[in-house]
Amino acid sequence: MHLHSSMKLKPALCALAAACLMLTQLSFAGAKELGRAERATSVLQAIQDTPDSRIPEQLLKEAHAIAVFPEVVKAGLVFGGRHGRGLVSVRSADGTWSSPVYIRMTGGSFGWQAGVQAADIVLVFRSEQGVANLVNGKFTLGADAGVAAGPVGRQAQASTDEGLKAEIFSYSRARGLFAGIALDGSAISIDYTANERVYGDNVTPRMLFENRVTKAPSEVNAFRDELEEQTQ
Repeated sequence: MHLHSSMKLKPALCALAAACLMLTQLSFAGAKELGRAERATSVLQAIQDTPDSRIPEQLLKEAHAIAVFPEVVKAGLVFGGRHGRGLVSVRSADGTWSSPVYIRMTGGSFGWQAGVQAADIVLVFRSEQGVANLVNGKFTLGADAGVAAGPVGRQAQASTDEGLKAEIFSYSRARGLFAGIALDGSAISIDYTANERVYGDNVTPRMLFENRVTKAPSEVNAFRDELEEQTQ
């Protein structure tokens, strides 16, 4: 009788252990995503520290959306590529910012490249079309939306026609330096897994973009609050 009970208990213990392991993995994954939100907030805070090399305030105030990718990695030898994960918020009709949505960046380039470089990337969306491409889930910079290295410091606008036509201005911060960067060919897509880990299975990116989510972790709320402060 004791042996029979023990045999019945083992499957239950195994199932319990598996459930605990799954919860631990999800918790750890969620912690990584929240850490990414904290780093993205730090990038937003840092970009305005130096008046002569920051994003012009007028551009931030007129932006339709802002995306931040902390620690995008670029690597290659002859053929290169880049990969990073970040967050984006879009500006609502009333001027407030949406709940952040987790996104990813992947892309390739051709040229004589060697070594690995990590940089923070900021994208400033200047048109509603650029935001529409983003909301649809995936698009390629330069193909689906015009992109150009953004002006810095006290410049009011880009100095070239290409910059004036760009729907998105792109910036990079590496080794403490902040400047415009060319990102043609990089693909931006929704990171559905990260959003589920942070917000739950029943929350869609569109719900976040439309500010229909009232409860969110403090780390992602801090990202939105920093945007509010930077774009007043």
